[in-house]
Amino acid sequence: MKAAAGETDTLEYPCLVRATNGKDIKFSTRVEPGELNKFYAVYSTLVKSSMGSLRKRDKKREKVRSERATERKKRMTEPIVLDGPKRGAGRRHRQRKEKALQKQKESQTKFKEREEVRAKKAVTAEST
Repeated sequence: MKAAAGETDTLEYPCLVRATNGKDIKFSTRVEPGELNKFYAVYSTLVKSSMGSLRKRDKKREKVRSERATERKKRMTEPIVLDGPKRGAGRRHRQRKEKALQKQKESQTKFKEREEVRAKKAVTAEST
């Protein structure tokens, strides 16, 4: 609503709150501005009490996952040195290192591609 020229808006409007369980039960109420703080206090205790049935986070599993992720990043950035003979004793050892080096290069290129895609998405999100 627009106030008339030269007038200030001093009216206080009630707050309309609507809730549903997603199916058939719908609820709505009007809260007057003077009762808003009291309403939010009661509402917050209701929401907190309904969240008691939520499952707690498994911190141990999250810790293991983060440790594995840091280990993978370390392997990806740590340079692999090719040494040993091409023929004779130690040949298999060198072949394994060559395979690991190839795998590392592939993972680095995939990582760069993902970062480029993320950067493009970020630029498009900022522009809109």
